[in-house]
Amino acid sequence: MANVVVVGSQWGDEGKGKIVDWLSERADVVARFQGGHNAGHTLVIEGVVYKLHILPSGIVRKGTLSVIGNGVVLDPWNLLKEIETLRAQGAEISPETLKVAENAPLILPLHANLDQAREKALGKAKIGTTGRGIGPAYEDKVARRAIRAGDLNDAELVKEKVDKMLFHHNALLRGFGQDELVAADVVSELMALAPSILPYIDTTWKTLDEAKRAGKRILFEGAQGTMLDIDHGTYPFVTSSNVVASQAATGSGMGANAIDYVLGITKAYTTRVGAGPFPTELFDDVGKGLGERGHEFGTTTGRARRCGYFDAVLVRQAVKVNGITGIALTKLDVLDGMDEIKVCIGYRLNGRELDYLPASTKEQENVEPIYETMEGWSDTTYGARSWADLPATAIKYVRRIEELIGAPVAMLSTSPERDDTILVKDPFVD
Repeated sequence: MANVVVVGSQWGDEGKGKIVDWLSERADVVARFQGGHNAGHTLVIEGVVYKLHILPSGIVRKGTLSVIGNGVVLDPWNLLKEIETLRAQGAEISPETLKVAENAPLILPLHANLDQAREKALGKAKIGTTGRGIGPAYEDKVARRAIRAGDLNDAELVKEKVDKMLFHHNALLRGFGQDELVAADVVSELMALAPSILPYIDTTWKTLDEAKRAGKRILFEGAQGTMLDIDHGTYPFVTSSNVVASQAATGSGMGANAIDYVLGITKAYTTRVGAGPFPTELFDDVGKGLGERGHEFGTTTGRARRCGYFDAVLVRQAVKVNGITGIALTKLDVLDGMDEIKVCIGYRLNGRELDYLPASTKEQENVEPIYETMEGWSDTTYGARSWADLPATAIKYVRRIEELIGAPVAMLSTSPERDDTILVKDPFVD
C-alpha cells in the first residue's frame, strides 16, 4: 500500500474536500502538514455536512488517526471550538484519535490583530489575507520567538517566551498607533486553555514513523494550492508557508521516502480568491456563469472567487514542482452546456511566447494567455460514474488536459457527491 500526498495544483479551492473525504475513508492516518485555519473544506458524510478548517479530514472517520503536524501553525482556541462543533455533530474526538505535534507553533490573538492592522494599512495594495494571523505566526516561527504547543507544559517557559515575543510585537503596535499588550494577560490566556490542549500534544513524527513501519496507509493533507506557495506561487500574493508536496515530509517530520504518490487536485477551470495575478480571469458572462454554476464562494471567508478558463501552463508547472503522479480532475460538470471552451496553452509577454509563469510579479500581471478553443458539449456530465457516461467531447477535453499538463487523470469528479467519481487509478495501491 502507498502513502499519498494531496496537493492543490492551482490557487486552492480545487475541490479537495470531496477527494480527501474519498481518500480518508481508505486511510489509516490522515496528517495535516502545513497552513492554519485560513483554509477550509467541506465534507458530506451520510448526509451530515462537516466544515473543517484545521482538523484533518480523518477526524470524522471512526478508526482513523488524525495528526496535526509541526508544519501547521495552530490557533488553540480555534482548534477547541472546531472540536466542540464536530462533537455536537456526532464526531468522536479524543487524544486517541487526534494528536498535535509538540513543536507546532501557536497562533495567538495578537497575530490576528497584527494581520488585520497590516492589511488595513496597505489599503489597495493589500495581499488579501484572511486576517487569521497565519502570516505573523509563521514570521515568529522563523524569527525563533514562537510559542509552540508543547511549551504549554511549562508556565515559566511560556512567560519567558511571551516577554521576548512582546518585545517585538509591542514595537509594531506602537508603530500602528495601537495599545501595547501586557505580558501577564497573554500568559494568563494561554495557561487557561493549556489543560484542554495538552492531552492532544504528542511527539507526532514518532507516531507517524511507527504507523509507517506497521504498514499503515498515511494520507498527507495540505491546504491552499501550489500557486499560493511562498516560494513557487504568485509572490507576494501567496500564503506564508510551503504548500508543495515535498512539504509533507518537512511538515510532518517524516523522511521524503514516506511519500509514494502525489495526487494533484485540479479544477476543470480556474478560480482564485483575493488579490494577485490571474492570466485567464474572465470578466464577462462566461466567467459569471462559471461562478454561479460552480457555487464559487470560499468555505472560510465566504468571498466570491474570481473565475477563468483552465490554465494548462500553471497546472503543468505545478505538476513539475510537486512531482505530481496523477491528478483528480474536479467540477467537470460545471462546464456542461458551453458551446466552446478555451484552454490556455501558453503566454505571450512583450512579443515572446512563454511556456511557464515567470517569477516576476510585474511580468505575471502582464502575460497574455494564448488560447486553444475546444468544442463544448450539450449533454450533462453531472453524476457520471464511468467513461461511458461522458459525452465524447468531454472525454476529448479531459484527454487534451492530460496531454497539456503532462500527467494522467487518476480520478474524475462529476458532482459534489462522493460516489459521483470515475476512478482510474487508486492512489493507495502501488
